[in-house]
Amino acid sequence: MRFIDQADIRVQGGKGGDGMVAFRREKYVPAGGPAGGNGGKGGSVILQAVSNLQTLLDFKYSRIFAAQDGRKGGPKNLTGAGGDDLNVEVPCGTAVYDVDSGELLGDLTEVDQTLIVAIGGKGGLGNKHFLSNRTRAPEHSLPGLLGQERNLRLELKLLADVGIIGLPNAGKSTLIAVLSAARPKIADYPFTTLIPNLGVVPHPSGDGIVFADIPGLIAGAHEGTGLGHDFLRHVERTRLLVHLIDATAEDPVRDYQTIQKELQAYNRDLAQRHQIVVLNKVDAILPEQLGHTLEQVQQATATPVLTISAVAKTGLDPLLQKIWSQLEVIKKSVTTNMNVIS
Repeated sequence: MRFIDQADIRVQGGKGGDGMVAFRREKYVPAGGPAGGNGGKGGSVILQAVSNLQTLLDFKYSRIFAAQDGRKGGPKNLTGAGGDDLNVEVPCGTAVYDVDSGELLGDLTEVDQTLIVAIGGKGGLGNKHFLSNRTRAPEHSLPGLLGQERNLRLELKLLADVGIIGLPNAGKSTLIAVLSAARPKIADYPFTTLIPNLGVVPHPSGDGIVFADIPGLIAGAHEGTGLGHDFLRHVERTRLLVHLIDATAEDPVRDYQTIQKELQAYNRDLAQRHQIVVLNKVDAILPEQLGHTLEQVQQATATPVLTISAVAKTGLDPLLQKIWSQLEVIKKSVTTNMNVIS
């Protein structure tokens, strides 16, 4: 299945039904008068978040979504039937933008959450509506109004608790593979990972915590260099970042700073998000070199730095314990803030 996280579509609400011109012609009703009914309302286009979709691939082939028109009013003051709404399913985590105005219309992050993106037109008035003392036999009605039309951009932002970031070949895919059942493509050249990978890691409580491997972040990613511009948006929803650094790199401190600058340039809040800094591939360097590198990185980050080898599966338990404790701190912080606001 191809991973598509952006799509442009056009949505159109249904046209309202026309009002009707009709008169009562019943044998025992003298001077029956006007009896034309109003037209029915056009259907609306509604986006609905569902759990069984993980990509916007379907919208690459179907781009126009139109709801049903309302029916024309009938005789004997009968109102026309309203058009059916059109429900369009999207993955959870889909942000919806108006292409023409750039406005964020909604963010569908919960299962069954809905968003009306194109309202159906009102039905026209039948001639019964125009009856008055001066006009006893009106012979005109109103047409139904057109439904709302919009050009939309859908952007899928992954819903993950933990985002794994770092330069290409830092070992992100290997880490998510050993921690979860995910099986991303792994190779010893840059940009092996072309799409974000999701993996569910068991929590001691029995719940599953979603990890995301965010690919393609390099210098200039926020400006479109490499693949990072396409995938930086997926970092926005993660509650905790695991910043993976290749201990065998020429300058690990510079690698760390490169990613931090890209986060800051893309969204200032991202650089302030909770992070766990991890030196990976420590089994591939000498102990004395590791000590020197670790000291340099800790000075640059001003925080404790964990050491692991995803390939050798060493240091993973302390890393997971740190992740669980940080997630708990974040959860308590969010709860406290919500209580303060309420």
